[in-house]
Amino acid sequence: MSVSSAVTPRVAIVTGGSGGIGRAVAERLGRDGMKVVVHYASNAASAQDVVEKIAAVGGGAFAYGGDVADEADVAALFDETERRFGGIDVVVHTAGVLALSTIADMDFDEFDRMMRINVRGTFVIDQQAARRVRRGGAIINFSTSVTKRSVPTYSAYSASKGAVDVISMILAKEMRGRDVTVNAVAPGPTATPLFLDDKDQATIDTLAAMPALGRLGKPDDVADVVSFLAGPGRWVNGQVIYVDGGLL
Repeated sequence: MSVSSAVTPRVAIVTGGSGGIGRAVAERLGRDGMKVVVHYASNAASAQDVVEKIAAVGGGAFAYGGDVADEADVAALFDETERRFGGIDVVVHTAGVLALSTIADMDFDEFDRMMRINVRGTFVIDQQAARRVRRGGAIINFSTSVTKRSVPTYSAYSASKGAVDVISMILAKEMRGRDVTVNAVAPGPTATPLFLDDKDQATIDTLAAMPALGRLGKPDDVADVVSFLAGPGRWVNGQVIYVDGGLL
């Protein structure tokens, strides 16, 4: 479902749309009737597969590669979206990286890379979104439920996503008068290929038992929330939405 608009269909950019949660979000917005730009960092083939999935249900989409932390790349992404589809209504920024380490052992090259992609990338994407998203639109960033838990080895990652929370809440206030909502979605443990990689069954079972609903999240669970925020959820603004099944 999507909100009514003077422009039909609405247009969405999904960063990190080639896999995992980003893929589920892109496909869901396509099913909702939006035209979708599937942004990717390196996996062009997977992004094109998402485009074809959207086309198969009658939607319009194209894939576009680039670095979310590079201002020129991101400006070009927005330029091409406006050129092909006429404007931008929704920006969903799922792209991010994860590097785990204790504070004592953290490699600063990994630290700097994570801060560049997760913090600077969010700022660069949001800057273009703030300038270009049309009235009635939505900006949706991605955080993590780990920010509210003191989990060893997650300090740097949690810090990067804590920055995303603050950026999102402040941008919501800065968009006053524009009729554009800004929120952050914070998933808990979600069964993506990247999340499950290198985990034994005992670890997966332990993680699945942590939410009150007693299972891992699915990418579609998160995509449902994004669909709401991108469409009818017009009175939700400046919030961090924890999508974690009641993580205990």
